[in-house]
Amino acid sequence: MRDISHKFSTLRTARAQAVLIASAETVARVQAGDTPKGDPVPVARVAAVQAAKKTTEWIPYCHNIPIEFVGVDFSFEPDRIIVEVSITSVAKTGVEMEAITAAAASVITLYDMLKMIDESMEIGSIHLLEKRGGKSDLPHRSGWLAKVIVVSDRASTGTYADQSGPILQEVLQANGALEVEVAIVADDVEKLRDAITSRVTAGIDMVFVTGGTGIGPRDITFEAVTPLLERSLPGVVSAFQSYSQDRVPTAMLARPVAGLIGNTLVVAIPGSPRACVDAVNALMPNLLHFIDMLKGTPHP
Repeated sequence: MRDISHKFSTLRTARAQAVLIASAETVARVQAGDTPKGDPVPVARVAAVQAAKKTTEWIPYCHNIPIEFVGVDFSFEPDRIIVEVSITSVAKTGVEMEAITAAAASVITLYDMLKMIDESMEIGSIHLLEKRGGKSDLPHRSGWLAKVIVVSDRASTGTYADQSGPILQEVLQANGALEVEVAIVADDVEKLRDAITSRVTAGIDMVFVTGGTGIGPRDITFEAVTPLLERSLPGVVSAFQSYSQDRVPTAMLARPVAGLIGNTLVVAIPGSPRACVDAVNALMPNLLHFIDMLKGTPHP
């Protein structure tokens, strides 16, 4: 079973279809609700709902997720009954298996209720029509410019080998950034401000600052960055803090910052490698939507 604890919940939907091939007479009797076991359609609908909720008991590696909605629609053609199932959930992983399982259970139930009147029936294709939600919905962006600034007295003097900068560098490049420079500065307000403003002047799209966001005597990142921001982005801060707090209880003591200086997005996060991983998981690639927003591109 895959570890999905690093993911965050998003709206997930999926649609699946299953087909029961039957004689024209059988299809007509189903439409009329005239079969030996009664009207099979409502029973098959309930079977789909039950199967959607029980998918994790049938499919070994499926995660147990909340099922918010199950819709089951039936359509009839001369030689077949088509079942389409729609599933909605707010979860960390998709609902395509729930939709496929529900559609399969529905046609199997129809088969069971109709087998005494039509021995020629066949269960036809069972397939996914659509799934939405999660990072796969977002287009991959490339060619944008990013820089990482590590704020650390020890790293700036070479007494400590920085680990956070390379983590952010690798992930930003994986998300389409061009070659990402990592700069290291001491915990000094003016040096940090100079490092940020020089990147803004150079037309960098995104500057990630890591380190100095705590409440220690040398933690000056919040004080250095906040006055530079022309527009703050509290939603970015909230998303990161909520994600981190669920995983590290002491995250409540961090003072991350996010906002715009001109057209440059600046995000300041704690300096630990774990905080950098959390920031990546919580914010990317959704954060890149800011590029379209600044261009005035209409929202999808």
